[in-house]
Amino acid sequence: MAKRFDGVLFDAGGIFVIPDPFATAAAISPFGGSTDTNLLVRCHYAGMEALDDVASKRTDPSIDKITWDIYRHAYVRTAGVADDNVEPAALAMRRLFSPYYWRFPMLESVAALGQLHYRKVPIGVVSNASGQIEATLDNLCICQVGPGAGVPVSIVTDSHVIGYAKPDPRIFSEAIAALDLPPERIAYVGDSYVNDVGGARAAGLVPLLYDPFGDHADYDCERLGSLHELLELVA
Repeated sequence: MAKRFDGVLFDAGGIFVIPDPFATAAAISPFGGSTDTNLLVRCHYAGMEALDDVASKRTDPSIDKITWDIYRHAYVRTAGVADDNVEPAALAMRRLFSPYYWRFPMLESVAALGQLHYRKVPIGVVSNASGQIEATLDNLCICQVGPGAGVPVSIVTDSHVIGYAKPDPRIFSEAIAALDLPPERIAYVGDSYVNDVGGARAAGLVPLLYDPFGDHADYDCERLGSLHELLELVA
């Protein structure tokens, strides 16, 4: 397969970290929600598609401009909560929400990130976050700027720090400069069609939607089932 990209930028949430399924299990199990970690990982992506479904129909699309109760309702339903318990289960989950709730590492994705580094592919992170994401990724030994316990990356951009949030294309400017590549040679991988695909397209990047369970099959974008698929696109 011909080389398509010279560099890759990634979202953080949904790619390298997701909401803590152990804390979530404790919160929703009294309402009939599953405690199976694998299922709760799957629930995150069902929640993201529910957000995209609503946000994509707005004139000012952004998943951050609508209530995340949409995400929580889809999450707990996918976790097996019956309709009459969806509201109390979602409320219990809502009480957990904070920037530090996104702390469960997606190790398969981290392994793929390491492979990209070993192949000397320029890589970085661009995330809508609350000022904490660089420290979170570092503390979990996922990645950091420069040497460390995780995978070295060129840049970690946090929307709270930089002042722009996806889908605003300006959030990508520093990361594109850090990779020092034409934007059309950089892939951007995220799990939100509205924020990630929309923002990447506006910035001139090539969006790849991470969709491991096929929730976004009907959306007009290229999708990845695993980050390891990237290895064939940068070889």
